Amino acid sequence: MESTADLLRLVERHNLRPHMYADDTHIYGFCRPTAGSQLQQQVSVCIDDVALWMWSNRLQLNTAKTEVLWCASSRRQHQLPQVALRVGTDYVTPTTSVRDLGIYVDSDVSMRTHVSRTVSSCFVTLRQLRSIRRSTSQAVLLSLVLSRLDYGKLATRRSPVYLATSSTDYSL
Repeated sequence: MESTADLLRLVERHNLRPHMYADDTHIYGFCRPTAGSQLQQQVSVCIDDVALWMWSNRLQLNTAKTEVLWCASSRRQHQLPQVALRVGTDYVTPTTSVRDLGIYVDSDVSMRTHVSRTVSSCFVTLRQLRSIRRSTSQAVLLSLVLSRLDYGKLATRRSPVYLATSSTDYSL
């Protein structure tokens, strides 16, 4: 079996950038809005080579878990390709947000989906905690909610101002 370093080099030979975490491999590419179809072809060819590398190492590319996210500023969203990306014999339609290690990234890199889902999750937790609030300490209650907020803190640190919170004072 070849090493994962070989996989990283394989992706880089296609002038793309790889990122690996456990059993996930992310392939990134950058282009001008007018070169979207060229990048799409470049990524498809790279994925074909990745699938061959995986096959030769007795691994399998799971196209059902493959996602495509095109990113651009909110003013350039209309220029993003909407054509499905070929992944082997399958086609994957671009999506507007993806989840990576529990953080949602939007195609306009606004973090709106992440913030919305985190707030929703916190409210669900707060409603569930209402029934046990008298039988447990406030510290336990706060930790259950704050852990959800803190998880994505580093990812949202450089997010747009309208998503930032100005207060770190929490109360139940």
